[in-house]
Order: sequence, then structure tokens, then C-alpha cells
Amino acid sequence: MRIRPARADRSPAPRIIPLYAGGEADTIGSTMDSLNSSKLFGGLLTGELHDFDQTVQLRRYDAGASIFREGDPGDGLYVIAEGQVQIVCWISQDERSVLSNLGPGEFFGEMAVLDEQSRSATALAETAVQAYFIPREEMLRALENNPRLAVRLVREFSLRLRDFNHRYTEEVLQAERLTLVGKFARTIVHDFKNPLNIIGISADMAAMDNATLEMRQTSRGRIRRQVDRMSNMISELLEFTRGSGPTVVLGRVDYAEFLAHLLEELRSEAELKRATLIIEGELPRVRLLLDPVRLGHVFHNILNNACDAMPDGGKITLRFRQEPDVLVTEFEDTGSGIAPEIAPRLFEAFATFGKSRGTGLGLSICKRIIHDHSGSITASNGARGGALISFSLPLRHEVDAAGPA
Repeated sequence: MRIRPARADRSPAPRIIPLYAGGEADTIGSTMDSLNSSKLFGGLLTGELHDFDQTVQLRRYDAGASIFREGDPGDGLYVIAEGQVQIVCWISQDERSVLSNLGPGEFFGEMAVLDEQSRSATALAETAVQAYFIPREEMLRALENNPRLAVRLVREFSLRLRDFNHRYTEEVLQAERLTLVGKFARTIVHDFKNPLNIIGISADMAAMDNATLEMRQTSRGRIRRQVDRMSNMISELLEFTRGSGPTVVLGRVDYAEFLAHLLEELRSEAELKRATLIIEGELPRVRLLLDPVRLGHVFHNILNNACDAMPDGGKITLRFRQEPDVLVTEFEDTGSGIAPEIAPRLFEAFATFGKSRGTGLGLSICKRIIHDHSGSITASNGARGGALISFSLPLRHEVDAAGPA
């Protein structure tokens, strides 16, 4: 059994003024006017009020006082005569969520009257409040005797549910937006660690007392490439969030020359994560229509995913296969492979499947880039049990035959 913590909203009992009492008690006529101007009873209590006059109470609450609390017995319904009331639910001892704000003429507490359960929320007097309290038995009797009153209660209750549903939907959407922002932030931090590490190592090498001119020039080139890579990564993320791909501009490039410049960076990244990159066979000497910068993102993203799958280190084999109409590039790692239940969603955005880092956005971006190159990308498990990511790019023989692009 959970005991709710004590809170500052626990207040002394309200001042209760029976309507039939003398002195400062309201007259029957003023009660009639107040209740008949409310949303629930308006125009319906010409005869019923005399049945209420011995049971209805005028209750007064100071600002900040609790009218009732979550878990209290559902002993009656309240109609506000003066003041403002908040209906809240407590998220923690000191944090609450406001479900609705009510003013004069509005009513509350009807749910517990109808279902005969305890209070499902807390009612707080936001300002000094005067409210008519109608005991549950009297309220149920009035509903039985007046079908129009019952219909009006159901209608008002339905409107409140609609309003609550709208508020809840807005809160959920806002929470989802914030979650997406957080996921993008984690993606950027995760993907930027590798180039930042390379920049840090290169800067340290260039600053060594015994660094030669060649070492400094090499370090400067590495730093420049990593800065350009991070800039391109940001551009790719921004393009992804726009919902449509960027304008695709492809040029004919020698695939072997493209890979020769890229492999040095890939090896450096793999070594930082205790992985070894193995090139199987010769680099393919074919000319393809491609965007070297964007296609480079594909290689980096697949490599990083393979390294993440092998936290204790391992091997990543890069191989190529030329078919009649396409050139196939394959990455195979020595990790635990792809679980069958996650394979269908592997290229969906934010599909992390329990990874402690990243969001799965990398492979989703890979799929978009490969499709922009009129290619295809697949994922499966290799013969050795590790993950096998394969993408194909069209050879476009008809373009080659036409001469330089």
C-alpha cells in the first residue's frame, strides 16, 4: 500500500453554512439564482431546489486550501459561487499538473458522484472560494427525477473529456518533440566524437617538440578533412530534418581514387575503437556517377555502426563485387550479428534497438543517400555470424559510352 506524502495543501476543514440557517446564510432565493445561473442547473431547478434546501451547504475556502484531495471519498458535487478552483493531479510531492481551471457557475466533483469511487484528482482553491456542496444521494435523486438534468450532466462531462483529451494530446506531442530534439542532440554528439578524436590526436602530433614539417603538414591535412566532414555531417542532418532530400548533383568519379582518399580516414576511425579495417581484393577501377562527399558519409556511418557492435574490438572487412549492371560494396564485421526481430526496421530513423549510444539515424541517412544515387542497400548476417551491410550503385554503361559527363 502506497502512502501519499504530506503536502502543504492539507488545510483546515471549510467553513460550512447550511442554507436553512439564519445570520450570514444565503437565502433560498439567492441560492436559486446562483444555481440557476450555473452550467449544470441553469433553468432546471424551479421545483427541485426545495428538495435541496435541507441538504445543500455553502462552503467557504481560503486561497490555497484543498477542497478535496485525490483518494478522498466521492461524497458530493460542488458548484462554484465565487472564486477560482484548480483541478490538479500530483506528479510528485512538490510537482503537480493542472487538469482544468474553473470559475463561478462551473461545477466539479461529478465523476466520483457518478461512479461512486474515490476522488481521482485534487481540487484546490486558487483564490478565496465559495461553493455549494450537494451530497451524492441528493444529486443522484435529482438526476433520477429530471432527465434533462442527467442529459446536461453527461453533455458537460463529455465536453470536459474532449478538452482533457485535447490537452493531453498537446502535451504528448510536445513531449515527443522534445524527445526528438534530444535524440538529434545525442546523434550529433555521438557522431562527432570520432572526427573530434582525430582532430585532437592530430593537433597533439603537430605540437610535439620533435614534430617534423611533414608531420605538421599531415596533421593539418587531417584536421582540415575532419572539420569539413563535421560540416558536411551537419548539412546532412539538416537535410534529413527537412523531410525531402537535397538536390542531387552527381559527377563521374573513379571509384578506386575516391576510396584511396577515404580509406585513410576509415582506418584511423577503426583504430580509435580497437577495430581493424581489412580491404579484401583490389579497389575497383570503374567510373560511377556519385557525390563523393555524401557517399563518404555512408562509409563512415556503416563503419561506426560496425565498431559500436564490437565494443571489445574486432575486424571489419570491406570488399567489392562487380555485377553486369551494378557495383556492390560490402561491409562485414565480426560482431554478434543482426537479431531477426530488428532486421525489418534497421534502416528506420531513431531505431536504436537497445544501443547505449546513437539513435539509428546513421543507417537511415545511408539509405537516403544510396537511393539518391539510384542504388539500394540491404542488411543481413554474413557466413561468419557478423552483420553484413551491402549497397549497390549502378554502373551506367550508357553514360560511359557517351563520353565524359
